[in-house]
Amino acid sequence: MTKMLLAAGLAALMAGTSGVALAQSGNGVLTVATIGEPPTLDAMQTPTDIVLTITQHMFETLYTYDDKWQPSPLLAAAMPEISQDGLTYRIPLRQGVTFHDGSAFDSADVVASLKRWMEINSKGRQVAQVIESVAADGDQTVVIKLKSRYSPLLATLSQGWAPIFPSEKLGGELKEFIGTGPYKLQERRPDQYTQLVRFDGYKSPEGEPSNYAGRREAIAGEVRFVPVPDANTRVEGLLSGQYDYADALPVSAYERVEGASNVKPVIFENAGWTSLNMNMAEGPLTSKPLRQAVQTALNPSDMMLAAFSDERFFSVDGAFYPEGFFWHTEDGVTRYGEGDPEAAAKLMKEAGYDGKPIRILTSRQYEFHYKTGEVAKAYLEAAGFKVDLQVVDWATLTTRRADKGQWDIFITHSNFPGDPTTLNTITDTYPGWYTSDAKTKAVGAFLNAVSNDDRLAAWKTIQTTIYDDAPLVKVGNFNALGGLANGVSGYQAAYWPRFWNVTPKS
Repeated sequence: MTKMLLAAGLAALMAGTSGVALAQSGNGVLTVATIGEPPTLDAMQTPTDIVLTITQHMFETLYTYDDKWQPSPLLAAAMPEISQDGLTYRIPLRQGVTFHDGSAFDSADVVASLKRWMEINSKGRQVAQVIESVAADGDQTVVIKLKSRYSPLLATLSQGWAPIFPSEKLGGELKEFIGTGPYKLQERRPDQYTQLVRFDGYKSPEGEPSNYAGRREAIAGEVRFVPVPDANTRVEGLLSGQYDYADALPVSAYERVEGASNVKPVIFENAGWTSLNMNMAEGPLTSKPLRQAVQTALNPSDMMLAAFSDERFFSVDGAFYPEGFFWHTEDGVTRYGEGDPEAAAKLMKEAGYDGKPIRILTSRQYEFHYKTGEVAKAYLEAAGFKVDLQVVDWATLTTRRADKGQWDIFITHSNFPGDPTTLNTITDTYPGWYTSDAKTKAVGAFLNAVSNDDRLAAWKTIQTTIYDDAPLVKVGNFNALGGLANGVSGYQAAYWPRFWNVTPKS
């Protein structure tokens, strides 16, 4: 399950050993402090970071991402055979794979799972518009037929929100969380822990480990994910030895973690980017000039400095991909700078802003979200907006943002996907509900592009269109900080922390 970055500028610092730990599987426990309680373990329903961090150990997809952030087979046996017209994908499946309940994995499971994914997942519903059919051809082959070319198909199938479940367990709400992954669900106690234990019947893909691809070994007998919403509590728990890994630490804790004798910091460079996403379906920000006024009013430098404190952990860049990535371009970047309240006030007047408060949703479970929101509030108020900053837990935010009538802006962060059309912003049904004729035309050109040159040219047009339509404000890029206990080996920094091939401390 992945968090997608194009390999070209990604440099992840490693913690632990320089390679995958080779050890006999034992009964050791890895205790992982996460940013909070997952709202569900059904990754199709709510594909948020916390959900995918946990469920990637339980569920597997047809493809996943290698260290070049290119699709690589996981439950598929090989890359698909694609017809000359680009409309038919024949996907061979691995044999001998079983689910946690002992049932055999086959094409019926893939067909049923993908159909459910196309019904209930935002990315799946987007893909469903171009899929003519998904059908089994025998037990070990699935055939996907498209209505039109769709270049991101494999990238989308490589993401953790398209897991394969047993077909017999599907139908309505998912009641049993059964997958093919190296770990299976043992017990979930809300607000206490999610306990995964080794699946002894696991059949790993072949090949050297490469990001999320390659060999997976459940070395630890148990991985326990503990929700710890307060960032400082995660730090203290790590330092005290309570946790083997602590995720999403505040950068202000770097020196303490680095100076401790029992733990070490883990940095993941260009982990993602923060954004303020605007509601284009209901409320005052359905007005394009008013959205552009929000962009104009904000100061990315001050928001990133407040959020991350140390310039080692962020960069201010309006492009949707960092410099050095294949998809990096400055085309179209506008209204991105140091904040101009006078220009913003002029746009507000043109838009007929009536003084209705702009409701901003943020959460302290990601402390950098909250600090970004505080600075954004100050700059928007300086321009003349009234602002209602609502601080809620992350689970509440993800629930509330699905209701078009409850918010105007929500703060989140995203990764840098291997295929730009898998950016959440591109999805019509992602909260914010960004649709426009210009976006549809620009994305259509990308989907039909064949060569990388044509795809890059089409992406430049998409970025330009996004800035003109103003569905969001990109704030900046950030590095992520975690902490790892000494004695834990084999862990490699990753956007979604993963714990197969990791040996617990003895």
